[in-house]
Amino acid sequence: MDRLHDRVGRRLASRRVRYSRQRRELAEVLAAAGRPLTTAELVARTGLPQSSVYRNLATFEQVGVVDRIAFAADHARFELAEDVTARHHHHLVCTVCGAVEDTVMNTRQERSLRRIIAALATAGAFEVDGHRLDVLGTCRVCA
Repeated sequence: MDRLHDRVGRRLASRRVRYSRQRRELAEVLAAAGRPLTTAELVARTGLPQSSVYRNLATFEQVGVVDRIAFAADHARFELAEDVTARHHHHLVCTVCGAVEDTVMNTRQERSLRRIIAALATAGAFEVDGHRLDVLGTCRVCA
Protein backbone atom coordinates (compact mmCIF):
# COMPACT_ATOMS: atom_id res chain seq x y z
CA MET A 1 0.00 0.00 0.00
CA ASP A 2 2.88 2.40 0.64
CA ARG A 3 3.90 2.27 -3.03
CA LEU A 4 0.30 2.91 -4.08
CA HIS A 5 -0.03 5.89 -1.75
CA ASP A 6 3.31 7.24 -2.97
CA ARG A 7 2.22 7.06 -6.63
CA VAL A 8 -1.23 8.52 -5.99
CA GLY A 9 0.17 11.19 -3.68
CA ARG A 10 2.75 12.28 -6.27
CA ARG A 11 0.11 12.38 -9.03
CA LEU A 12 -2.17 14.56 -6.89
CA ALA A 13 0.67 16.79 -5.70
CA SER A 14 1.75 17.44 -9.29
CA ARG A 15 -1.68 19.07 -9.78
CA ARG A 16 -1.58 20.76 -6.36
CA VAL A 17 -4.36 18.55 -4.99
CA ARG A 18 -4.28 17.37 -1.38
CA TYR A 19 -4.18 13.64 -0.67
CA SER A 20 -6.87 13.61 2.02
CA ARG A 21 -7.89 10.77 4.31
CA GLN A 22 -10.99 10.16 2.16
CA ARG A 23 -8.90 9.96 -1.01
CA ARG A 24 -6.47 7.56 0.66
CA GLU A 25 -9.36 5.34 1.73
CA LEU A 26 -10.88 5.41 -1.76
CA ALA A 27 -7.52 4.45 -3.32
CA GLU A 28 -7.11 1.55 -0.87
CA VAL A 29 -10.60 0.20 -1.60
CA LEU A 30 -10.01 0.41 -5.36
CA ALA A 31 -6.64 -1.34 -4.99
CA ALA A 32 -8.04 -4.12 -2.82
CA ALA A 33 -11.10 -4.78 -5.00
CA GLY A 34 -9.31 -6.66 -7.77
CA ARG A 35 -11.94 -5.48 -10.24
CA PRO A 36 -13.57 -2.21 -11.29
CA LEU A 37 -16.23 -0.96 -8.86
CA THR A 38 -19.42 1.06 -9.22
CA THR A 39 -19.94 4.21 -7.21
CA ALA A 40 -22.56 2.36 -5.14
CA GLU A 41 -20.00 -0.33 -4.30
CA LEU A 42 -17.47 2.34 -3.36
CA VAL A 43 -19.97 4.08 -1.09
CA ALA A 44 -20.78 0.75 0.61
CA ARG A 45 -17.14 -0.29 1.02
CA THR A 46 -15.81 3.06 2.24
CA GLY A 47 -18.77 4.31 4.24
CA LEU A 48 -18.14 7.74 2.72
CA PRO A 49 -21.10 9.90 1.68
CA GLN A 50 -22.10 9.42 -1.95
CA SER A 51 -21.30 13.07 -2.73
CA SER A 52 -17.74 12.61 -1.41
CA VAL A 53 -17.22 9.47 -3.49
CA TYR A 54 -18.43 11.24 -6.64
CA ARG A 55 -16.34 14.35 -5.94
CA ASN A 56 -13.16 12.38 -5.18
CA LEU A 57 -13.63 10.08 -8.19
CA ALA A 58 -13.97 13.17 -10.39
CA THR A 59 -10.71 14.52 -8.98
CA PHE A 60 -8.97 11.16 -9.38
CA GLU A 61 -10.19 10.94 -12.96
CA GLN A 62 -9.01 14.49 -13.79
CA VAL A 63 -5.48 13.80 -12.55
CA GLY A 64 -5.25 10.30 -14.06
CA VAL A 65 -5.44 8.21 -10.88
CA VAL A 66 -8.55 6.29 -11.96
CA ASP A 67 -10.03 5.11 -15.23
CA ARG A 68 -13.76 5.09 -15.84
CA ILE A 69 -15.05 1.98 -17.57
CA ALA A 70 -18.41 2.87 -19.04
CA PHE A 71 -20.51 0.82 -21.43
CA ALA A 72 -23.87 2.28 -20.46
CA ALA A 73 -24.79 5.14 -18.17
CA ASP A 74 -25.91 2.77 -15.43
CA HIS A 75 -22.90 0.47 -15.75
CA ALA A 76 -19.97 2.87 -15.14
CA ARG A 77 -17.22 1.40 -13.00
CA PHE A 78 -13.92 2.76 -11.72
CA GLU A 79 -10.46 1.29 -11.23
CA LEU A 80 -7.00 2.60 -10.52
CA ALA A 81 -5.12 3.59 -13.67
CA GLU A 82 -2.59 1.04 -14.92
CA ASP A 83 0.37 3.38 -14.46
CA VAL A 84 -0.65 3.77 -10.81
CA THR A 85 -0.92 0.01 -10.20
CA ALA A 86 1.82 -1.07 -12.66
CA ARG A 87 -0.47 -3.97 -13.59
CA HIS A 88 -1.51 -4.32 -17.24
CA HIS A 89 -4.81 -6.12 -17.77
CA HIS A 90 -7.94 -6.27 -19.89
CA HIS A 91 -11.66 -6.60 -19.18
CA LEU A 92 -14.45 -9.11 -19.74
CA VAL A 93 -17.65 -7.06 -19.74
CA CYS A 94 -21.17 -8.45 -19.41
CA THR A 95 -23.49 -6.42 -21.63
CA VAL A 96 -26.51 -7.68 -19.68
CA CYS A 97 -25.68 -6.84 -16.04
CA GLY A 98 -22.61 -4.62 -16.51
CA ALA A 99 -20.25 -6.85 -14.51
CA VAL A 100 -16.61 -6.26 -15.35
CA GLU A 101 -13.94 -8.85 -14.68
CA ASP A 102 -10.21 -8.17 -14.96
CA THR A 103 -8.24 -10.64 -17.03
CA VAL A 104 -4.52 -10.92 -17.75
CA MET A 105 -3.10 -12.41 -20.92
CA ASN A 106 0.01 -14.53 -20.86
CA THR A 107 3.17 -13.10 -22.44
CA ARG A 108 2.66 -14.85 -25.78
CA GLN A 109 -0.93 -13.62 -26.09
CA GLU A 110 0.01 -10.08 -25.13
CA ARG A 111 2.82 -10.06 -27.73
CA SER A 112 0.38 -11.26 -30.41
CA LEU A 113 -2.09 -8.55 -29.46
CA ARG A 114 0.64 -5.89 -29.65
CA ARG A 115 1.59 -7.09 -33.15
CA ILE A 116 -2.04 -6.85 -34.29
CA ILE A 117 -2.37 -3.36 -32.81
CA ALA A 118 0.91 -2.28 -34.45
CA ALA A 119 -0.37 -3.52 -37.83
CA LEU A 120 -3.63 -1.61 -37.39
CA ALA A 121 -1.74 1.52 -36.38
CA THR A 122 0.64 1.27 -39.34
CA ALA A 123 -2.27 0.93 -41.76
CA GLY A 124 -3.91 4.01 -40.24
CA ALA A 125 -0.70 6.07 -39.84
CA PHE A 126 -1.34 6.11 -36.11
CA GLU A 127 1.15 6.24 -33.24
CA VAL A 128 0.25 3.87 -30.41
CA ASP A 129 0.83 4.90 -26.78
CA GLY A 130 -0.79 1.85 -25.21
CA HIS A 131 -3.89 -0.27 -25.43
CA ARG A 132 -6.92 -1.52 -23.56
CA LEU A 133 -8.98 -4.51 -24.57
CA ASP A 134 -12.57 -4.86 -23.44
CA VAL A 135 -14.27 -8.08 -24.48
CA LEU A 136 -18.06 -7.74 -24.53
CA GLY A 137 -20.36 -10.69 -23.92
CA THR A 138 -22.54 -12.40 -21.34
CA CYS A 139 -21.30 -13.51 -17.92
CA ARG A 140 -22.03 -16.93 -16.39
CA VAL A 141 -24.77 -15.56 -14.17
CA CYS A 142 -26.66 -13.92 -17.06
CA ALA A 143 -26.09 -16.70 -19.62
